[in-house]
Amino acid sequence: MHQAHRQRHSAKIFRVIFDELIEDTPMTQPFEPSRIIARKRDGGELTPEELAAVVARYVSGDLPDYQMAALAMAICIRGMTTLETAALTELMLRSGDVLHWNDDGRPVVDKHSTGGIGDKTSLILAPLLACCGMRVPMVSGRGLGPTGGTLDKLESIPGFCTNLSQREIVEITNRVGCVITGATENLVPADRKLYALRDVTGTVESIPLITASIMSKKLAESLDALVLDVKFGSGAFMKTREQATELARSMVETGGKMNVSTTALLTDMNQPLGRMAGNAVEVNECLETLRGEGPLDLRELTLALAAELLVLANPNVNHQEAMTQLETALDSGTAYNKFVEMVTAQGGNLNTSREIAKTWEITAEQPGIVAAIDAEQIGWAIIQMGGGRKSKTDAINHAVGLEMLVRISDAIVSGQPLVRVFFDPQSDREREEVSSRIRKAIQIADQPVATPKLIVNRITTTADSPEKRERSNR
Repeated sequence: MHQAHRQRHSAKIFRVIFDELIEDTPMTQPFEPSRIIARKRDGGELTPEELAAVVARYVSGDLPDYQMAALAMAICIRGMTTLETAALTELMLRSGDVLHWNDDGRPVVDKHSTGGIGDKTSLILAPLLACCGMRVPMVSGRGLGPTGGTLDKLESIPGFCTNLSQREIVEITNRVGCVITGATENLVPADRKLYALRDVTGTVESIPLITASIMSKKLAESLDALVLDVKFGSGAFMKTREQATELARSMVETGGKMNVSTTALLTDMNQPLGRMAGNAVEVNECLETLRGEGPLDLRELTLALAAELLVLANPNVNHQEAMTQLETALDSGTAYNKFVEMVTAQGGNLNTSREIAKTWEITAEQPGIVAAIDAEQIGWAIIQMGGGRKSKTDAINHAVGLEMLVRISDAIVSGQPLVRVFFDPQSDREREEVSSRIRKAIQIADQPVATPKLIVNRITTTADSPEKRERSNR
């Protein structure tokens, strides 16, 4: 069994407390939710035992929503220590099933992105890593709000199944090397219930609760290594670099406390990633990249994230060796073939054409320099065309999308195409509304601006941390 698996199973304190609560074993103190809420309200630190009691009773329905909402608000205002966050994460992932793997010599790894416009690296990264001896059981989500969802993109492929069972996830991952699917009902039910509550109580922005939500879902995959793509900017959930750094550190520290090798890359989302944004158009761009083509920024970020995982999972491989291996798999077409194999295993058919809407262009009304792009507004424009959801029940038009024809710092002339729109509007008014939103999202100036750097920082456990020492000594 891999090191991370042994160490994950050795974290018995949380499992024992949780199991005791599920079995109604008497605790050392009576469960008094009002006391727990008040102590966190006043800035106190909650014990693993108290957190276990909260999670177990909330999942079972014995703790009402109004008390859990009060505690979530107290956490949102007062925060949590690293130990509290790690304990909450462990308890949430133990609220349901976890994936189990045989020890066939291939590490189990995954990536999580905090989301952005045109963020399609998962579709390339999963098969790419599978070509390099990794197993990638990628449990992904759907888009809500301006950011797109990995599952929505893949469902533009006819027949592609995104609701695999746990047995199917393990079987396909073992056989093919990778899978991309949605979460099953039994994976991390505590997060599903708590997130729905946070969504309507103004507590989504809490760094500890975001950390526990993301990390519990990913670590329920029983990983050996995890890389995080934490984005900041106009098209990201975290608008500032400082907010993104705080979240990245919280998640990396939590991964370390739970003995899973974890690294985060801080990346700029002040303009869409790649050129395409939508669903079917993004799949097409991924296929180009998997053939060794595609936009340079998408290739750069995918290779950087994949290299982190190869190095984390294989201590004997250095960064340059990892990059060489990954570039070979990408440029040779091996990664493309693996993607086809994964799609076929999940019922999809890449030979059936994906519908793409009719195109038209939005042109520059003045010369100058592209000074800024409001990526969030680009995302809302796609939703306005039907390519995303305003609510969870909305249907998606996979055929619509955008192609960005300019980037920040580009010099342009009057009449130059700025954006190619894949959309067949029902009226001139509808076309003008979409055009107006997109045009306002692109700021033209008369002074040169710097080209933004895509990857701005790397955050990992320090070399002398207890977690790192424990991994290196085993």
